[in-house]
Order: sequence, then C-alpha cells, then structure tokens
Amino acid sequence: MTKPIAPARAKPSHKVPKPEAGYHHGELQEALIAASEAILAEHGAEGFTLREAARRAGVSPAAPSHHFGNAQGLLTEVAIRGYAALADALREAASRKQDAREKLLAQGLAYVEFALKHPGRFQMMFANKRLVADDPRLGQASRAAGREFEIIIAELVGGTPRQAKTAAAAAWSTVHGFAKLALEDKFGSVNSEAGYREIMARLNHVLNYLWPASSARR
Repeated sequence: MTKPIAPARAKPSHKVPKPEAGYHHGELQEALIAASEAILAEHGAEGFTLREAARRAGVSPAAPSHHFGNAQGLLTEVAIRGYAALADALREAASRKQDAREKLLAQGLAYVEFALKHPGRFQMMFANKRLVADDPRLGQASRAAGREFEIIIAELVGGTPRQAKTAAAAAWSTVHGFAKLALEDKFGSVNSEAGYREIMARLNHVLNYLWPASSARR
C-alpha cells in the first residue's frame, strides 16, 4: 500500500472578505463560517470565540447572533460542513481501490488523515455540548459520513443491512478512537513528517490486523 504523505497541519487558506467591501445576501454567513474555520485551524476548538469570528469577518460582535442565534448555531454550521468534507474524503479514498478490503483500509487511513490535517474542525464536529446537538441537519450529516463505511463493509462481509451497520459502527469506532489518541500524541508527535508517517504506519498495521485478507467475502 502506498504510504500517505504527511499533511501540512495548520496554515488556513480561508479567505474572509474585507469589511469595507460590504456583504450581499448570504455572504456574511459564509464570511463568519470561513472565519470560524480559520480560528479552529489556528487555535483549535478551545480557542474559538464568537467575538473573534466577528472581528475577522469585519462585523460587529452582535452580527453572528443575528444570523446564527449564538456560538452554538455558528459552530453547528461548521460541523455540518466538516461532516460533508469527511464523507467526501472517505468516498474518494474508496474510489481509488478495486478490492473491498483495500477500500476499507483506505477509508480508515483517510479518516485519521482528515483528523490530523484538520484537528480543530474534527474536534468541534464531535463536541456536542458546543453544538446544537438536536439540529436534524447535524444528525443527517453525521449519518451520511457513517454510511460511507456501511457501503464498503456490506461489500466486504455481506450480511443483512443491520449487520452491516453494526460492522460499520465497529470500523468507525476503531478509526475514531485511533484518531483521538493520535491527536493527543499517544503514538508520538504528529507535528513532524517522520512522526506522522510512523503514526500512519501503525494505523495500517492495526487495520490489517482487524481486517486481514481472509476477512474478505469469497
């Protein structure tokens, strides 16, 4: 399996319109979301404040509340987009492989790579106390990401839809737990290319142990 290249971690590319340019309908919401993404990339989930998001977007501190209700509303929009990006990453990873087992391994690597590349966004996606947890769109976005695992698991092991969901939950739990541990430097530092490669190599061993070649449906 080709080893992944260590992602550049941190420098955000989010561009926020200048305040003097003014905003048309919908642009302010996008500017605030972009500002929030930038803060999360630079300072992590704990470094986010609604006031700083407003400052970066060039609007008054009250403006975010007008459009999103509160910080939870704004961060929920960020989380929804994060899940969509994660689903895209999982889908793309699987599309590069032909064999179902290789697709699942690629998805596992892509999941952890996403977490290490976007740690602030990733942590916020699962910080329910800071989100509008009962927003149906958030649940839909989360389930859509999980379905990417279900599709490949069903292809790999077969079984009933319920069995596929259970197996997919096991796969998601495995890579999510690994990602959380990696972000806490339990497997070494992720801030160097060598450290990143070591972490991903370890993950590759874990995934191959859990889903050996013999696990594929004949």
